[in-house]
Parts: sequence; C-alpha cells; structure tokens
Amino acid sequence: MTSSASPARRVLLVAHTGRLEAVSAAREMLSRLVDLGLAVSILPEEAPELGGGSGAAGFGAGVDVGVDVGRGLLDWDHPATARDSPADGCELVVVMGGDGTILRGAELVRGTQVPLLGVNLGHVGFLAESERENLAETAKRIVERDYEVEERMTIDVTVLVERQVVARSWALNEASVEKASSERMLQLVIEVDGRPLSTVGCDGVILATPTGSTAYAFSAGGPVVWPQVEALLLVPNAAHALFARPLVVAPTSRLAVEVLGEGPGTGVMWCDGRRRFELARGARVEATRGAVPVRLARLVGGPFTDRLVAKFRLPVHGWRGQGPAGS
Repeated sequence: MTSSASPARRVLLVAHTGRLEAVSAAREMLSRLVDLGLAVSILPEEAPELGGGSGAAGFGAGVDVGVDVGRGLLDWDHPATARDSPADGCELVVVMGGDGTILRGAELVRGTQVPLLGVNLGHVGFLAESERENLAETAKRIVERDYEVEERMTIDVTVLVERQVVARSWALNEASVEKASSERMLQLVIEVDGRPLSTVGCDGVILATPTGSTAYAFSAGGPVVWPQVEALLLVPNAAHALFARPLVVAPTSRLAVEVLGEGPGTGVMWCDGRRRFELARGARVEATRGAVPVRLARLVGGPFTDRLVAKFRLPVHGWRGQGPAGS
C-alpha cells in the first residue's frame, strides 16, 4: 500500500453544515485528504460553510464544487445515474455527521456503486465507521483503500390511491406510516403477502430493514436484527390492539398498510425521515425488498454484538466468556 494517491482519484465530502463541530471536522478532513493527494468534491450548498465561498477558487488545488442534484417528489425512485450525480467519478463518499447525514449521503449515491463512509459527529452514529478523534487515521485508510465494502438491504415503497400508483420511494432504514395530526389516531389494516393480518388503531406502523432495526423501529419496540439477516420488519407504533407485536418476515414478502377510509384521521409517510408523502383515507403503502442496495465502507471489523455494546453503551461487566476460539 502507498501513502499517496493519483490526482485522478476523487472522493465526495458531505457534511452536516448546520453544526459548527461538523463544519470544523469536515474542513480538517478535506484538508487531510487533499494533502494526501486525493481530489475532493463538495456540494455547492455546503461550499460557503466549508470556507470556499460559492466557487472552487477559495479552496485551492484538489477541491471541486460539484454538481447540485435536485430531486422532485415524483422522482424519488429514479437512480442518481439518470442525471448528473455529485458522486459521479468518485470512488467514495465521506459523510461527516450523524446517521441523518449518512442517510442524506445514501440519497446522493442512489443507483451508483459508490460506497459511503461515515464519520460520526452525532450521538449514536450507528451507521458511522469512525469518530471525530480519528480523522487522521481515517484519511490515511481512505487513501490506502484500507476498508471493506458491504451491501445493505433497502426497501422499495409504492403509494397507491384507488389502485393507481401516485408515488414511489425507497429507504435504507425505514418507511414509516404516521398520523398527520397529533390528537388523532390512525386506523390501519396490516397486510402480509396479500392477506390481511389485523386492523389496528395506532400512531403509525414502521416498515424497516435490518439496518433500520436499530433506528426508529427500535424506539417503537421492534427487535434488533443483525445486518447479515435478510428480512423485512413491520413494527406497530403505540397500537391499541390485541395483536400489535412486531413482525419479522421473509425478504421475499410484500408488506402493505392501508389507511381506512372510515378512520378519524389521515396520515403521512416518511422514508428515512427525509422524504414525505401525504396519505389520504384509503391510501395504500406497499413495501418490498429494494432492488438497489446501499454500499457501506467498513473500517471496523468484529461481530455486530460489539457494535451494539459500543453504540448503545450496554453494560457487560461480569461477563466471563472466553470469546471466539483462539482469541
């Protein structure tokens, strides 16, 4: 491995510019990557906060203000390769922020083969691979390509009204069907594989991936599912029903949620907490395994158990196990 890089190699740097700490860390990471020989692209809307004004000239050699990609409501399902993408020509997207910023990065690489590497500047940062204090080591490993890439399952989501498709979307973590008004409960019918399972009054229902099992679904009482497990999750949120348990179904299953026409309230659907679609009475949301996975660059090996313990700060004192054979 070498400690320098060809000028032809390029990464995209994405930052949570709403936080001073994230801006400072992003500036440091940008500087380190350029000093190590990589070309770095940044988003135009982030250029002023990262110190370069509205153009690339303020950054010096090696930094490019990339293409800004807008996404319309009905273009959620279109891959980024259908038009110019900020990740075009990049070998990696480095995301500086929390899990929300990483989910934004996942939008930018949608439909490409470019992996994401997250540097945690938030709280839990379950999707991140590095921390603020490890920027120098992280930059070095990026340049040396000293990381592994794993694919994470996504879900594809379709919204129908009177059997007509009105929107398509996707999610890395979850699609959540939620009540639109805080004082009103949603009446929903849950369906699995084309058959009705239960009618529930609730705050909503979460349709999640194994990756999303430690996010919103976890907060609603869903199970933690190891990322290597191929499955879909359905988690009722604050349900008033006899049968309101979280479900783990096959990755080939089709999940559906219908907003009852006679119910007292309407709903909204959020995909990864970022893309919103209003649901009228009678709307139907269908979720299946996504056709396009998200690729995550991994710096830290070891079992998923260790990540759970570290990220959730779980107490393990008193453990007397010997660990894996030979450890």
